Amino acid sequence: MLRNILIVGIGSFLGGVLRYLISIVMKSYCSQGFPWATLMVNLLGCLLIGLLFGLFNRYSSINNVWCLLFTTGLCGGFTTFSTFANEGLQLLLGGSVWSFVLYVLASVGIGIALVALGYWLVR
Repeated sequence: MLRNILIVGIGSFLGGVLRYLISIVMKSYCSQGFPWATLMVNLLGCLLIGLLFGLFNRYSSINNVWCLLFTTGLCGGFTTFSTFANEGLQLLLGGSVWSFVLYVLASVGIGIALVALGYWLVR
């Protein structure tokens, strides 16, 4: 258990650093009126987690440690949006369309509402 926590932590550290570096680069090249860096990180994270899960499913002999390092750790530290998107896809692939719709609407709608609530509570 401790080993897995450390592996996820290492991946999260690397993902967070990568996210920070990409945001610095994007901000120097893009206008400040739109969150281009966040959009780019979220989209890249979605592509990366899709590629990784595809590889791990195709080659099931790959050690679970690599899955933890790269998906939960690296992608999770890079952007949790990629995990959200992947879990939504898994619901769809499993035939749970209504669960997918509820998950997406609740995550986005309630998520934004809770950010607003938190903001207004401390304002």
